[in-house]
Amino acid sequence: MVFIDIEKTINALDISTITEDRKSVIQPLIAYIQQKADSNIEIRINFICTHNSRRSHLSQIWAQTMAHYKNIQNVYCYSGGTEATAIFPKVIETLLNQGFEINELSKNSNPIYSISFNQNSQPIIGFSKTYENVFNPQSEFAAVMTCSQADAGCPFIAGAEKRIPITYEDPKLFDNTEQQNEKYLERSLQIATEMLYIFSTIKKA
Repeated sequence: MVFIDIEKTINALDISTITEDRKSVIQPLIAYIQQKADSNIEIRINFICTHNSRRSHLSQIWAQTMAHYKNIQNVYCYSGGTEATAIFPKVIETLLNQGFEINELSKNSNPIYSISFNQNSQPIIGFSKTYENVFNPQSEFAAVMTCSQADAGCPFIAGAEKRIPITYEDPKLFDNTEQQNEKYLERSLQIATEMLYIFSTIKKA
């Protein structure tokens, strides 16, 4: 189960809007997850972007949520950047509006949040960090590059079994504009739709 407002968000998603070209981009991650699931091995996915402030967090949170929602076991999602900054506040606001329960655990230049999609699962701990931070796996994981800058700037991710570019347009482009709320919601919904598709495709052992 997930919180009722998250379930409403998920029920409104339409995976038929994902194009065939986009499905081909996503397919390597599906294959990686399926291979691990078939072998009953822990599935670790580290979503990586430049600043670990927007797209990588949205990807981590929605992937972990959809794995739970579709009852795919042993999935552990992480995020990191090529540098640490802070989660952008509009990301937190967008997720709150979509039904997540979020608590700020520390107030500083790089706040730490607990992000929950239901009452019983361990909350996701969200804060900006580099991809090799000790909070993240050091080996046996898939590195999913969520922005083209990180994809180009990090040709090698130490410890990654597979490196998969699944890039998203940066909602930062619309900061301080009238379209900001719309574009952050749009990006979150796109990522949620693709993560729902990914975990709906996984066949359980």
